Amino acid sequence: MDTEELRLAVYRSFAATGRAPGHDRLAAELGVTAPEIRAGLRRLADARHLALGPDDTIVMAHPFSAVPLGFSVMAGATLWFGGCAWDSFALPHLVPGADPALVATTCPACGRAHAWTVTRQAPPAGEQVAHFLVPAARMWQDVVHTCAHQRLFCSTDCVDDWLAATGNPRGAVLDLATLWRLAAHWYEGRLGSPYTRREPAEAADHLRSVGLSGEFWGL
Repeated sequence: MDTEELRLAVYRSFAATGRAPGHDRLAAELGVTAPEIRAGLRRLADARHLALGPDDTIVMAHPFSAVPLGFSVMAGATLWFGGCAWDSFALPHLVPGADPALVATTCPACGRAHAWTVTRQAPPAGEQVAHFLVPAARMWQDVVHTCAHQRLFCSTDCVDDWLAATGNPRGAVLDLATLWRLAAHWYEGRLGSPYTRREPAEAADHLRSVGLSGEFWGL
């Protein structure tokens, strides 16, 4: 089985429905067996295209998530789980017809609700900040944990309150404009084929181009 064809089927299903396709559906679509689908999904996970859960269920195919991690993204009649602040801001840039999208979440510190209209044209206005807990070099060690801790807060004061309450160390703090620039082109090409993940040097160039630097980002 062509794993690139499988990858594309997973991504396009997420984009169209907001949900992960099951093994049987993928097997029927691609004309292969369910065990072949499982083996293909494992290969894609090894290549960091997917994150899998128990029984090889699809948990994440960035920027898509099959599990709620604090964000919702809605455009037209489609509702997606936003995997994290980064992925939620990326969805309107990646999915055709998802510009504009309504991104909603709550502040992890105080519980205040926030929502932004995210477009491809310019960053949304707002004083809120994103806090990324896990440094770039360790993000794939437990990618679901990483994504669950890339959240948006009311302000740096709320970040400080949350860090004090949880005992977590300070990570990286981004304003909305920097978050938007980071997300805008990061997943470019994932709904097309062939798709090749960025090499580390290319990823570093992208991070620098949006204004990120320092040890947290490996730069």
